[in-house]
Amino acid sequence: MGRQRFTPEQIIAKLREVDVIVGRGGTAAEACRQIGIAEQTLYRWRKEYVGLKVDQARRMKDLERENARLKKLVADLALDKAILQEASKLTF
Repeated sequence: MGRQRFTPEQIIAKLREVDVIVGRGGTAAEACRQIGIAEQTLYRWRKEYVGLKVDQARRMKDLERENARLKKLVADLALDKAILQEASKLTF
């Protein structure tokens, strides 16, 4: 069985559902069973998305993707630089 990926909008909606269930006197474990996630997932989501609105969460995810892309680009450029420096040492 594959892992299901949730969008930031879905995560925030599920966190709100959990808050409603817990507010009615349910436990976090019961709420997790009802919405179909693991308890550890709930705590990880709360840690990451607490207090965020949907547009803020979307923006955060976009920035994380951009940051990952830029880190990869820097790593590639650093490798190219190291190769060129090594090659220039051999030619002299």
